[in-house]
Amino acid sequence: MRDFNEWLKTMRDSIATYDYYTDFKKVYKNTDSIKLELNILNSLIGSKNIRNDFLDLYKKYPEILKVIPILLAKRESEIKVTEIGNEKIFNFNKPNYSAEEYADFMEKTGLFDLISNHLINNLVDYVMGVEVGMDTNARKNRTGDVMEDIVESYLVKAGFQKDVTYFKEMYKSDIENMFGLDLSKISNNGKTEKRFDFVFIKDNQVYACECNFYGGGGSKLNETARSYKTLALEAKDIPNFTFVWFTDGTGWNSAKHNLEETFDVFDTIYNLNDLEKGIIFEKRIFKNE
Repeated sequence: MRDFNEWLKTMRDSIATYDYYTDFKKVYKNTDSIKLELNILNSLIGSKNIRNDFLDLYKKYPEILKVIPILLAKRESEIKVTEIGNEKIFNFNKPNYSAEEYADFMEKTGLFDLISNHLINNLVDYVMGVEVGMDTNARKNRTGDVMEDIVESYLVKAGFQKDVTYFKEMYKSDIENMFGLDLSKISNNGKTEKRFDFVFIKDNQVYACECNFYGGGGSKLNETARSYKTLALEAKDIPNFTFVWFTDGTGWNSAKHNLEETFDVFDTIYNLNDLEKGIIFEKRIFKNE
């Protein structure tokens, strides 16, 4: 029997790889896709009469409108602006206001001031910086991707072959069809469609696996622990099927009690320390003695 508190002590505060912090390939790609329009707008830098110059430029090159949202660190093509007694939703892909009103937008959001007063020297460089900043929001998703990559590397080391003995991102219905299982107990009698990060098979046993990492706390951790506890209990009664959960991260310290409740009824919950100690290579794979 494992000791929960000792197991919790082995949780890690980070699994960041070198490419975790910023996805520069995406930054370059996003910036390059609008470089032409940004360079056209560069002609406004230092303008002494930027409103009129903008209106002239917009008349000649209406496509410049589509890059305005990213100047405000927005990816949406529509931006809502609320004033007292008035609300406008500006569309920057399909103009729905006059050129003068778009000029008002540029003036009131501060973009005219930014461009005309040489606060920046090049809009391409500026947008690249904006993209770097916005990319930090994607780090949470990259953490999940890194955790999946780590688990997959151990599956490969253990001799599993992709699309032969292990599969990525499989839905419950696909598992049922491929392996002839009845998973209705974990899907509210077919009313929900669960997707697993990995599914692998060994000795006629099908293992469905979830992977996640939580470096910080939050209410989501309690919800995750409770839902996986329910899933683990439901899966115990399904022949030839085992639910496996790989999780890690010191964020679990903030949801310790809910995680312990899950740990107490869930034999096949593991962290990175378990992987490093060779749990995936054990003869009775994923089964605690």
